[in-house]
Amino acid sequence: MDRRGFLWTSGLSIPALSRVTTHAPKVVSALKYKIGLQLYSINEDMKRDPIGTLKKVKAMGYEDFEIYGFENERLTYYRYPVNRFKDKLDELGLSVSSGHYGFSDFYNRSEVEMMKFVDDCIKGARAIESSYITWPWLHPDLRTIEVFKKLPALLNKIGKKITDAGLKFAYHNHGFEFEIGEEKNGYEIILEETDPDLVKLQMDMYWVMHAGKTTPKELVAKHPGRFTMWHIKDMDPVTRDYSELGSGSINYMNVLPDPVVSGMEYYYVEQGGNFALSALDSAASSIHYLKEHLIDKL
Repeated sequence: MDRRGFLWTSGLSIPALSRVTTHAPKVVSALKYKIGLQLYSINEDMKRDPIGTLKKVKAMGYEDFEIYGFENERLTYYRYPVNRFKDKLDELGLSVSSGHYGFSDFYNRSEVEMMKFVDDCIKGARAIESSYITWPWLHPDLRTIEVFKKLPALLNKIGKKITDAGLKFAYHNHGFEFEIGEEKNGYEIILEETDPDLVKLQMDMYWVMHAGKTTPKELVAKHPGRFTMWHIKDMDPVTRDYSELGSGSINYMNVLPDPVVSGMEYYYVEQGGNFALSALDSAASSIHYLKEHLIDKL
C-alpha cells in the first residue's frame, strides 16, 4: 500500500486527524517550544489567501512560523505591508521567529546593493518581531568550491550588520554543501570559517540525511551550540523526495539530536513538495505525527 492509500485507509482523513489531535492534553504538558512551520511548505496557499491559510494551520496546532515571500522593494510579506502583516499575526495570536530571504539573488551584485538588501531584511524582520534572518540557499550557478571559499567572509559581514541591529543571522543548508569540495566540503568551510557569534546555523535534517556524509547527531557533537534552528521533514523511501513526517525513511526517534546541546531555539516542520494529497493536508499529517511521536524529544 502506498502512503496516499494508508492515510485514508487508516480510518481518518488528514483533516480529521488534525481535529482530533489539536487539543491533546499530553501535548500541552510536554511542550517546550512552539510548534513551527516553514511557510514555504504551503506557499501556494499563502500566495492565494495568506490570512485564511494561517487560520487553517493555527487550527492544526502550529503557533510559530518561518516566513517566506518577502518583497524588499515594497517591504511586504504576501502583499501586506510589513506592519500590517504584523497586525494580522497579532490578531491571530501567531509569531514569526525567522524568515528565509533572497540573499543569493544579490551575491554577484555590488556590496552596496547587498548591504541595502540586508537593511531591507532588517526592517522587515523588526516589523514582524522576528529573531532571525536566514540565508536559505545558493543558486545552482553559485555552487562551486570557489564560492564556498569566499562565502564565509560575506556571511560574517552580513551577520555583523544583523547582529549590530539586535537580530540574529543564520545559514540554512541543503545537500550540495556536503558534496562540493575534496579536502573540505562546502559545509565544513562554513562551519570552520564563520564566526559563531555572528553566523548561526539552521540544520535541515532531511538534507543532512539525504547527502549521507554525516548525521545531525554527529554535527551537533562536533559543533555544540551552533545549530540554533532545525528543519524537520521526512524522505520518501523510494524517490528520496520530500514526504510527510512518519511516512518516509528518516527515523526521527533516533535521528534527533539533544536540543540543548544543539543550542536549538526554534524548529520548523517543512515539506517543499511531493504532497500525498495537498500541502495543507500534508501539514496536518506531519503535525499529527510530531505530536504523537516526537514532541517529547523537543
